[in-house]
Amino acid sequence: MAVKELTFLVVCSLIVCTIGDEFFTSTDKISQLFEEEKLLLETFDWYIEAEEKNLKRMKSLLLLLQLGSYLDPDDPDKIKDPVAAYKFLRQVRAEWMDIVDYTQQSQYQLYQTLLTLAKIPQLEDLDGAASGLIRLQEIYKLYPHNITKETSLNADEAFYVGLVAYEEDKFQHAFLWCLYSLDRLTEYSTITEEELLHYLSDTAYHFGSLPVAIYFSQWLLNLDPTNDEVKVQLDLYRFLRFQGESYPDIFTLNTESSKYESLCRGEVDERTSKRQRALSCRYSTGGGNPRLMYAPVKEEVEWDEPRIIRYHDIISDREIEILKNISRPQLSRAETTRGVSKTRTAQGVFLEEDTIVVAPISQRIADITGLSMDSAEELYVQNYGIGGRYEPHYDEWDNENGRIATFLIYMSDVQIGGATVFPEVGVALKPKKGSAVFWYNLHKNGDVDLYTEHAGCPVLRGNKWVANKWIHEFGQEFRRPCSLSYWE
Repeated sequence: MAVKELTFLVVCSLIVCTIGDEFFTSTDKISQLFEEEKLLLETFDWYIEAEEKNLKRMKSLLLLLQLGSYLDPDDPDKIKDPVAAYKFLRQVRAEWMDIVDYTQQSQYQLYQTLLTLAKIPQLEDLDGAASGLIRLQEIYKLYPHNITKETSLNADEAFYVGLVAYEEDKFQHAFLWCLYSLDRLTEYSTITEEELLHYLSDTAYHFGSLPVAIYFSQWLLNLDPTNDEVKVQLDLYRFLRFQGESYPDIFTLNTESSKYESLCRGEVDERTSKRQRALSCRYSTGGGNPRLMYAPVKEEVEWDEPRIIRYHDIISDREIEILKNISRPQLSRAETTRGVSKTRTAQGVFLEEDTIVVAPISQRIADITGLSMDSAEELYVQNYGIGGRYEPHYDEWDNENGRIATFLIYMSDVQIGGATVFPEVGVALKPKKGSAVFWYNLHKNGDVDLYTEHAGCPVLRGNKWVANKWIHEFGQEFRRPCSLSYWE
């Protein structure tokens, strides 16, 4: 039974598996690993069972061959008889064929094929996930004990995050993760106290905190007084210490941050909040569109200049699930005009407009905005990964048929983080499932509206799905007429 099950799974894997999956840039891809792990352990169990059965058969064969052997090892001269030699040749050939037949029943090659096809996280995924954790720490000002409050890490797991931070020259975070690792060191840890002390001393030195570097170097020397390399290092640190007067505090994170980071943390200026409270909500018919006369949309003005509008309940849960299911098999690393970008940690896919779900959504966007979709881009569905974000940018590409407007649909709620922020005006918009936000990227005179610079904040907890519809200038001549005025 185990052989049949294993064979069936390999055939299924040949049909559905995708080689080269990237996991850390999509939370949804990571969630699929729960089923992958279950399958991996089940197939391993079936493989062991199949090999154990085959091993028993081979042992039985060996016993039979030994009992039926014609040649007496104590009488090698017997093969001088040509008849005996002939008989011996037949026996050896028969034994060989039996052994080949039984050993070929091994499931090794079949199982190796399955392992080759399996969706297994690569080293790049571990590095990317660790880098995502560090990014979350930077923006949300989190210490290792803050970010591991829900799920703790052991010494080896924590050290790996510190190692990634070290490779990225983020020495304070590397130091704090090594310190966290040292606190969780056990006899079962792979990382040693000596290695951690070395990194603690080295990261403190690179950060500029010489007293701390000296402290951990001395600790390391106490463990091994014969270590000449540490002695030299300690002398260097002591010499350098006398050259300076003040040193940065490596134990305390810097609270200074950009407007983008402050907005991501929810630190909205009170003046902005007061201005937002004065804005209005209403039912909209899209300027009298017949399709919206009997079913107007809920319109909320999130900001007045630039005008940012949120439309509530414009896509159903059923439509969202269909879009997700269509997108999942096609998701790939999100790109910008320059190709794969480190500024956007997500996976996405453009969906063809003529599908039974996408076409009505595009028509709905056209009805709500009053803009033509003829030159618009296809609906772009995205799922963000660990620490998934999109750093401050403009949607307009500065070409002759530029992105005149953006329609951003939220396909999920996000527990913590994941807001869309506009640093220039201090506005932060929380994802709300089923709603969408809309704004113009260009003034009526065709110039880029610099206030529309926006960013997607890292997802601290949750799974963020969005869909973008970028609407272009061509076809809008009579829907949003151009202006020659400098002020429009």
